[in-house]
Amino acid sequence: MQNTKIFTTAFASVYPHYIQKAEKKGRTTSEVHEIIQWLTGYDEQGIQEQLEKKTDFKTFFEQAPKMNPNAALIKGVICGYRIEEIEDELMRNIRYLDKLIDELAKGRKMEKIVRE
Repeated sequence: MQNTKIFTTAFASVYPHYIQKAEKKGRTTSEVHEIIQWLTGYDEQGIQEQLEKKTDFKTFFEQAPKMNPNAALIKGVICGYRIEEIEDELMRNIRYLDKLIDELAKGRKMEKIVRE
């Protein structure tokens, strides 16, 4: 599953796709930000700074203030891979974010998405 191209891809280049996917299904940018904040510990300003700097995914997750310990509760298949079986921590974190955005777009309640 080693796809290092995503590691060097700018978070800012994928971010609009997260927003678009959510908005197409009637969800909001603030809900996408809530998910990012829950997963990574970034606040609103931190997210904006990462977008402005065009930080790559590797740096985005390395600089994350605090990965949520409940992220390990995120299970399922994304892009054909079972998340809980992904060994590379960075790839697993990227897929966690992908899975959360998918759940948002599928209409799942925010409380369930953030594993409260």
